[in-house]
Amino acid sequence: MATIDLGAENFESTVNGNDLVLVDFWASWCGPCRMFAPVYEKAAAAHPDIVFGKVDTEAEQALAAAAQITSIPTLMAFKGGNLVFSQPGALPDAALEQLISAVRDLDVQAALAERERSA
Repeated sequence: MATIDLGAENFESTVNGNDLVLVDFWASWCGPCRMFAPVYEKAAAAHPDIVFGKVDTEAEQALAAAAQITSIPTLMAFKGGNLVFSQPGALPDAALEQLISAVRDLDVQAALAERERSA
């Protein structure tokens, strides 16, 4: 599956309507963003069961602000509508694959229950 463009009109429905969603916050003027793009596209092609979205932070400034994006690229991962990973910086192939495996294996309900016990 190719990446999809996300904006204010489809971000929430995409995140909540799919089991696994990765979101790349980027901008065309950002060198590291341009370096990460082929890595992200390759992963999208290799994992058709995951939604790979991209948010252009220049075009979607309000969405980027709502997501508290302070550095780009920033990669977020959502599982079952829950944010389970957020980190700025471009990831190499191997690190992105490790992240995808970790998100696939994550038991969100157990993690949420543990977070509530710790609070």
